[in-house]
Order: sequence, then structure tokens, then C-alpha cells
Amino acid sequence: MVQRAVERIWYNISISPQEEFVLQMVADQGVRFVRLWFVDIIGRLKSIAIDSSDLEEAFTNGVSFDGSSIEGSTRILEADMYLRPDASTFQMLPWRDDVQGDTKGVARLFCDVLEADGTSAPIDSRNVLKRLIAQGESQGYQLYAAPEIEFYLFKNSRKLKPVDQGGYFDQVPRGVGQDFRRVVITTLEEMGISVEVSHHEAGPGQNEINLRPADVLSTADNIITARAVIKETALKFGMQASFLPKPLAKQPGSAMHTHFALFEGDTNLFFDAAATHHLSALAKQFIAGILAREDDICAVTNQFVNSYKRIFAQHSEAPKYCTWGHNNSSAMVRIPLFNAKDSATARFELRSLDTATNPYLSFALIFASGLEGVQNSAEIVPAVTQNLHSISASEALQLGIKELPTSLEHALQHFTSSDFAQSVLGSTVHKHILTNKQRELIDYTNQITAVELHHVFDVV
Repeated sequence: MVQRAVERIWYNISISPQEEFVLQMVADQGVRFVRLWFVDIIGRLKSIAIDSSDLEEAFTNGVSFDGSSIEGSTRILEADMYLRPDASTFQMLPWRDDVQGDTKGVARLFCDVLEADGTSAPIDSRNVLKRLIAQGESQGYQLYAAPEIEFYLFKNSRKLKPVDQGGYFDQVPRGVGQDFRRVVITTLEEMGISVEVSHHEAGPGQNEINLRPADVLSTADNIITARAVIKETALKFGMQASFLPKPLAKQPGSAMHTHFALFEGDTNLFFDAAATHHLSALAKQFIAGILAREDDICAVTNQFVNSYKRIFAQHSEAPKYCTWGHNNSSAMVRIPLFNAKDSATARFELRSLDTATNPYLSFALIFASGLEGVQNSAEIVPAVTQNLHSISASEALQLGIKELPTSLEHALQHFTSSDFAQSVLGSTVHKHILTNKQRELIDYTNQITAVELHHVFDVV
């Protein structure tokens, strides 16, 4: 370390204090490999491992890689790009210690994706969110989020047999889920990610782990980390974890209900002690912005064909209508009951998100929608009080309640023509999402399903 410090001075190499701290941590912890993390267009975790001795070079000059790897299933872009580690995201990976007798530690860092000239790559979804955060900060706003991550645990991935037959909040006798959640929570907390609560969800083998609030960039990083930890832990238990929105036809889907609050410094701007339910006018404008832009953003917040099977399945409790309400779990935006003596608890819950989303892109679009509502002093529609799960689409139409896009194809029709989505995401990300999702639709349309064979084969 001393020799390298001398070399940096001699060659005028710039290392930030935080990067210096990480290099010292790597040395102190005996880290052998550092995993550089980033995500592709659909939010799938990608990773490059480097030797810890190369981390300083990665901080100063980046690590070259093939840019096509961040485009989901499309490979249009074949150009060298660079990963530059974000020192603020350094964490040890507890589940990778002592592999095959190697007691050296392994760490991870999220990365910024750069073009060859050192500028931010337009395809980098993490940078899309960082741009929106900077826009919000220029107006004095910081957005915080707290996600509720739902997922299924299966005995194997082929037959999709759940690990238990428990239901909502069930304490399953000798249930593997309890032990599983304890290991996941312990691992997350070792990595500096705080968990608020965990429990068995409504479906057999379905679980939920709720993360504590953090700024939206840290929250998006935490979601990606939590999904990786859950999958790694499931494999250790001899199980398969799935974040598919609707893996079982006759069971509840997996959502990612997320709570949001907007702050200016230490002040929660969503709180107003004198207002009805203590919800501020600014909060209603923010919510109105999201309701107004739901059609534009749905192809990202609910990005798979399977996402709409969760929303529109028979007897589904997912929100089907673009509405809001006080403590109404059938609305897309729910205002939870919060402590009127604690302004920090004022928030809204967005219930349309599913657990398979790319959190960076979804949070960017949600933040931009809310900011637009605030800037335009948007008028919010009346809150709904009835149970929306019990009304039909035609009844909703008569009540003037707008339905969410009913399929990925429907959502893409809005997304394709949305100048708003293109301006927030950038034309490059917008184009590659369209390419990726159109390919998914083609693949889905070209399949012959068991339902077709069962119901049609013998009658035609």
C-alpha cells in the first residue's frame, strides 16, 4: 500500500479518499477477488471478477468489457465499454467465503458503465436513475423507497413444486422457509442492508422480505443484492427461488409493493399536520403525476408477458385500475396509516410494481412522473373507497376509473409513442427496451401452449 501511494504521487494518479478506504479494506480483509456488478436492460445481474490487486487500476482507468452484455437478449451493440467501480457500494460477499477450502474473502462493487472516452454510457440503467436523482436534488428533493420483495421457493425448477403449503403469515411447523429467511436476513445485514420484517406470503412456498427505507439509488442496489442473496441461499438449501410475477396459475403472484417518501433535507414533504390524513398537497401532486403517467411507464414497471398474468388473473389481488385511496389495498397507490406524531412515516405505497422489474429504470420513471406532477401542480383524481377487486372493467369505465394496460403488447403501444419515457430513459435505453420486449412478444406468440392443445386439439 505504501509503495502504491508513492507511485500515485509520482505519476499524479487521482484516488478519492473513499477509494483509498476500500483499497485498505480489501487489504485488511484478505480479499482475493472483487466482483464488479452491473445490470442489463431487464435488470439481470451481470458480474466480472477481478483480482484484488487490479482494483486500484479499475478505480483509475476502469475495466474493459463487451458492451453487448448489458442489452438483455439483444446484441446489437458490439463495442468496448468500461466498468468503473463505485467505491460507496463496497461490501463483502459472505456466502462466497471458504469455497473449496479457499478462505480468502470475496467482495463486490456496483459499477458505472462508461464509453471508451470516459463518458457515461447511455445504455447504463443505473446512470439513468442517477440522472433523475441529480434532477431532483437540483430542486431540493430526495426520494426514499422501501420495497417489499415477494418470491417463491420451489423444491425444483422443472415441476415448480413449492417447498411448503403455508399461507399468509403462517408459522409453518418445521418449515424450511423460516430457516431460509433467517439466513437471508443475516446475510443481508452482514452486507449493511437492513431488513424491517419478513414472513410467509399467501401462496404455498411464497415469502416476503421487506427492506428498510433508503435513498432510491441505494434501494435499487439493495434490491439487486437481495435478489442475488435469495437465489444463492436457495441453492445452498437445495431449492430454487423465483421472482417471476406469476409462476403458478392458481396461486397469488409476486409483487414488489414499494413505499415512497420525498424529503427536503430532514423534512418529509409528504407530511402536513393540518391536512386530511396528514397527507400534503405536494404528496397528492406527486401521486397525480404517477397516475397520469402509468400508461407510459407500465412496460418498464411490469416488463414481462408474465407480469400481466399477475395483474389480470382471475381473483387476483393485484391493482388493475389507475387509482389511489387511503388504506385501500385494492388501489394502485395506497396511503398507509402512519404515525401522525412522526412526520418521517408519511408515505405512499405503489402496488403495481412486480418483483422482476429493473429497479433503476422503474424508480427513474416513477421519480420523473412524480416530479412532473409537482412541477405542474397536478390535480389528483378523487380517492377511491370501494373494493376495486369486486368491480368489472365496464363498471370501472362507468365510474371514470382508468384500467391499467392489460398486456405487455398493450403497454408497449403506450411506451413506443411516449415522448416522456424516451426523455427520461434516453433514446438508446428506450430503443433497446422496445427491441427486447418486441422479441419477447414474438417468442411468446410463436409458442404452442398446453392450453391450446388441451382445449382445441381434439375438437378441430
